[in-house]
Amino acid sequence: MKQLKMAVIALFTLVAVSNVNAQDSNNPWAVSFGANVVDFYGGNDFGDQVKDLFGNKDWNILPSISRISAEKYLDKGFTLQLAGSLNKITWMRSENDSDVLYYSLGANVKYDLNNLIGDTSQWFDPFVYLGGDFVSVDSSSEGMLNGGVGFNTWFNENLGLTFQTGTKKGFADNVRAHYQSTLGLVVKFGGKDTDGDGVYDKDDACPEVVGLKEFNGCPDADGDGIKDSDDACPNVAGLAAMNGCPDSDGDGVADKDDMCPNAKGTKANKGCPDSDGDGVVDKDDKCPNVAGPVANNGCPWPDTDGDGVLDKDDKCKDEAGPASNNGCPEAMSEGEIASLAEYSKGLEFAFDRAEINKKTAEKLDKIYEIIKPTKNITFVIEGYTDSIGDAGYNQYLSERRAVSAKEYLVKKGIDAAILETKGFGEKNPIANNRTNKGRKENRRVDVKLTE
Repeated sequence: MKQLKMAVIALFTLVAVSNVNAQDSNNPWAVSFGANVVDFYGGNDFGDQVKDLFGNKDWNILPSISRISAEKYLDKGFTLQLAGSLNKITWMRSENDSDVLYYSLGANVKYDLNNLIGDTSQWFDPFVYLGGDFVSVDSSSEGMLNGGVGFNTWFNENLGLTFQTGTKKGFADNVRAHYQSTLGLVVKFGGKDTDGDGVYDKDDACPEVVGLKEFNGCPDADGDGIKDSDDACPNVAGLAAMNGCPDSDGDGVADKDDMCPNAKGTKANKGCPDSDGDGVVDKDDKCPNVAGPVANNGCPWPDTDGDGVLDKDDKCKDEAGPASNNGCPEAMSEGEIASLAEYSKGLEFAFDRAEINKKTAEKLDKIYEIIKPTKNITFVIEGYTDSIGDAGYNQYLSERRAVSAKEYLVKKGIDAAILETKGFGEKNPIANNRTNKGRKENRRVDVKLTE
């Protein structure tokens, strides 16, 4: 009993002071608790040894937690295992031929076969091991070579079932060679996951922020499948083609850059539509379905009178007229123009005078009747003299005669703005200045349409 107590104390001391290890680099530490079976060789023949391995009549089992191991993952699939086991031997060569205490303390190096066959560690983690144990049976003890195979099968990231079986063989024959098999629970731990997202810091590209495994621990806040660091709109679900930004109207312009995010437009118009194609986007177009110039807010210029001259260029937008007359109607017919020319003849003045005489007044009255109804037409009144006298004076006198005719027409009711006056002196005679009759005809005014 004293030996049993010492063995138990030694076993738990080993667990307390040893580095406990795991089976991978994520959780580099592990500890296991379970039961062990000891089966001494039944003979030297290999066939007998195989029968011992798969038989059960000569198994020695202590029905309690009888084996504890502690492990530390090293590198490249290798793990250091420290283990202690305790058993009660009642069958060494035959049933009930013994009643002694068995304990062993040792170290093994395990190699994870996943490194050779491929990663199956999510459910099956096979390994081989080789090491040495100090084994004591009753009062005999010695160091023994320990080797075998085993596997772990994992229920989750940290908890699993472990099984290993192997043989122990000494060199001094103080302890008979035997098989030892173990079954227990294994717990691995020690991995650091600062943000608690299930991705260990060593593999976590964003160790301080909760993220997803598929993004190496980095977050995807809007859940659009694009990690935040690559997402131009990390808080709004979007499209990969838009760098993670939404495109509500599907026009190929991301909402953040779209001036009209709810109306399908073009990139050239920053996502806005231009229904009539006039270069003014619909939101700014007062006539979105009719093409018009930018200067008129996308609306066509009106042509109120329908004369083909747009109102902006039409001086008579309520009356049809040709472009040649700025959209105003031709106010005088050819007959009226001919009458004007006819009545302008004989608008004569007395020698060296600018006053309107009776005969001239009668003709001006006729001219008044012709031009009074006209609109948007300008007339010119030209004054002339004969050749008698100083040319400078004659220029002055011709101007006075033109002004006198204008004043007469204005007094009758003609708008002064449509009457221009010019004096030509003795220029442009219509008759011979060498005769009295000719000079009389040259002392005149003419009323004409402006050119």
